[in-house]
Amino acid sequence: MSQPLRIVVIIPDLAVMDDQEDHVRQQLERSRALRMGLLEAQYDVVATLPADVFLHERIAQLRPDLIIVDAESEARDALEHVVLATRDERRPIVLFTNDPDTTHVPDAVAAGVCAYIVEGLAPPRIRPILQVAMARFQHEQALRAELKDARDELKDRKTIDRAKGILMQRQALSEKQAYDRLRKLAMDKGVKMVQIAQRMIDAAELLG
Repeated sequence: MSQPLRIVVIIPDLAVMDDQEDHVRQQLERSRALRMGLLEAQYDVVATLPADVFLHERIAQLRPDLIIVDAESEARDALEHVVLATRDERRPIVLFTNDPDTTHVPDAVAAGVCAYIVEGLAPPRIRPILQVAMARFQHEQALRAELKDARDELKDRKTIDRAKGILMQRQALSEKQAYDRLRKLAMDKGVKMVQIAQRMIDAAELLG
């Protein structure tokens, strides 16, 4: 049986507000409903944190699987803290908000928000929302990995081509002969061909 998702919930810092104000009570009720919905869906809420300057350290220590931002208003401010806290290690982010201003949704999605839910905190909706968010995040991570592999492959190919050019010019070899030479050297040394190619380039630059 798989372990439940470890979730950190980000909420406004209510300690700095007047606890008699209506919007504070509403936020407390929202946060309570969210936690109850997560518990009912058998998720593991490891912490409830304010969106402040210490968030980066706390996220790094807790290493959650998913981050939920519960923002009654001022969603942009909360997101800025979360994005800064996750820039070194991306994590799926889900935003629940009552903020009707959605002009910054494109920026939020670009920053890593996998689900942006306005007035949709009903407990029965929580599990499908988080499942979709996790699936989207995993898909995007796979695409990022594929893109990185493609870029690395292109970079390696350019390095090998450059080393082949050095051999062709300095030893009067054909392209195939230069390639075979690099491949044999790599096999003899037990390393990748791109490593041999880079060493050859470095030596050529050193010797001029």
